[in-house]
Amino acid sequence: MKSKRLNTHDWDLTALYKSDDDPQIERDLQEISRVVSSYANKWRKRDDYLRDPEALLDALEEGEQIAARLGMEGKPGYYFGLKSNLDLNDPTIKARNNKINEVGKNNSNAIRFFRLNLGKISEAQQEIFLNSPKLKKYHRFLARLFKQAEHFLTDPEERVFSLLHPSAYSRWTEMVSGFLAKEERVVLLEDGKRSKTNYSKLHHVIFSKNKKVRDDAAAAINDILFQHVEVAENELNAILETKKVSDELRGYTRPDAARHLADDIDSTVVDALVDAVSKRFKIAHRYYALKARLLGVSKLAYHERSIKYGDIDHNYSYDKALDVVRSALSKVDEEFVEIFEKFVENGQIDVFPKKGKRAGAFCTMYLVSLPTYILLNHTDSFRDVTTLAHEVGHGINDELIKKRQPATYAHTPLATAEVASTFMEDFTVDELLKDADDELRLAVMVMKLGDDISTIIRQVAAYKCEQELHKEYRQRGYLSKEEIGNIFQEHMRSYMGPTVEQSPGSENWWVGWHHFRRPFYVYSYASGLLISKALQRKFRQEPTFILKIKEFLSAGSSVSPKNIFLALGIDIEDKAFWDQGLDEVEQLLRETEKLAKKLKKI
Repeated sequence: MKSKRLNTHDWDLTALYKSDDDPQIERDLQEISRVVSSYANKWRKRDDYLRDPEALLDALEEGEQIAARLGMEGKPGYYFGLKSNLDLNDPTIKARNNKINEVGKNNSNAIRFFRLNLGKISEAQQEIFLNSPKLKKYHRFLARLFKQAEHFLTDPEERVFSLLHPSAYSRWTEMVSGFLAKEERVVLLEDGKRSKTNYSKLHHVIFSKNKKVRDDAAAAINDILFQHVEVAENELNAILETKKVSDELRGYTRPDAARHLADDIDSTVVDALVDAVSKRFKIAHRYYALKARLLGVSKLAYHERSIKYGDIDHNYSYDKALDVVRSALSKVDEEFVEIFEKFVENGQIDVFPKKGKRAGAFCTMYLVSLPTYILLNHTDSFRDVTTLAHEVGHGINDELIKKRQPATYAHTPLATAEVASTFMEDFTVDELLKDADDELRLAVMVMKLGDDISTIIRQVAAYKCEQELHKEYRQRGYLSKEEIGNIFQEHMRSYMGPTVEQSPGSENWWVGWHHFRRPFYVYSYASGLLISKALQRKFRQEPTFILKIKEFLSAGSSVSPKNIFLALGIDIEDKAFWDQGLDEVEQLLRETEKLAKKLKKI
């Protein structure tokens, strides 16, 4: 049975508001501020919640109701945040967003005292709360809060940080991403015609098997990035400075420590992951050498590392992609299918590229009471099918959490955030391969290897690049675009190996890499895929294991990543665990090499 289809491929945001001018927007903002102010006035006058479990329970439950129903920016913030991703350069949307963000910051600042005061209680009082039966539901929340409190500043200092965040960080990143989203270039396309193409779509064109087409697109990207590299230099230095100041004031001993604490994962676990992957960079070296041989060249230009091999793009229209993903999900779990169908039927997926629209793809949720939304830039390619599956995986994860967790725990720790997405993506690849001949199978295996290497090995190289950027900035005080480019190329070269050229212009490709603007985020791609592979192994061996997988996907932040995986028989502190996943990637590489030889391609 096929999905019911809406006539639109655009987000239907009427579940939030009728239009940008809906008078309910202002009424909702006023209600949020009124409720938050009432909460702040009530609990600021009291200190019994710092001693009495019953009083603390009342405060936490009241706060949780606000978080579930309203949040700090509520539906207005969610609505205009989504709208801004559809047109990064609309000044009216930017203005509305900024005003709503200001309301959100004021609301957050108004109740910040609660967490700060609770974080200052004695260790003896902490133990009383942690062992109180009345507070059992909030044990995990309190344990994390007490740990994070070691790095809290005073209430006025935290307020200053919050108010300065836009000028020190987000206005910079919005500016550069907005500049890039505006850019268009006339380039050669597959049909032999030259056509104006936006920045987002250029990143699809460089996958072309036609060398003239991909080289022209790469030249256009290089030109765009060169035009903005000086601004990006200042942007990145502002981000590095903001992070340095924050870490120093909060007492973090290493640049990535705040990320690990926020993600509820020990630095030793991330270090073990990074070390294990770094020692296997030669998997990527072998892969790119194989790909060059398959393509009949001695070297790959930087932009050619992800070009298509073989004939895998049979014009996967969006409707066809929906059918493939639905079929794949039906072989895993029916509840997954039901969630997916609702995304499609309710207009929760924005599908096609448009000028000004944010590049790439993402899935987002805000309040547990509001819909999840997915953004794509679908261009009918094979890769777009797997991207749809990836983002739907995130969406399924979000919906399972919303069904089974209170607002306090209704988010996914970053260390595990990519597990569901890569899980669904891999089963979709299986679906695409089920009737494939050897030629198509080889092409898909080459693509899958490339994706695995990009998700695991490339992201670890990027993580190490970030580590060096922060280290060098703290030693030198400023990094020029040339210095940033050299550091970037050094780490790209380390994982790509000698077969991939660090071509002229590639030194600026960090300019468009959005994840560098979210410090140390990228390790989660590697951890997520390697953990996903472990769960896939267990599911393939025993399909009823999906029940345990759903427990994990439903857990949100109610259990630490370490403990939730121990319950699944996975020890993420064991370095050998990460090697098992890398062994699978290497095994796929061996099978791909073997099939290529069988078909006399190499």
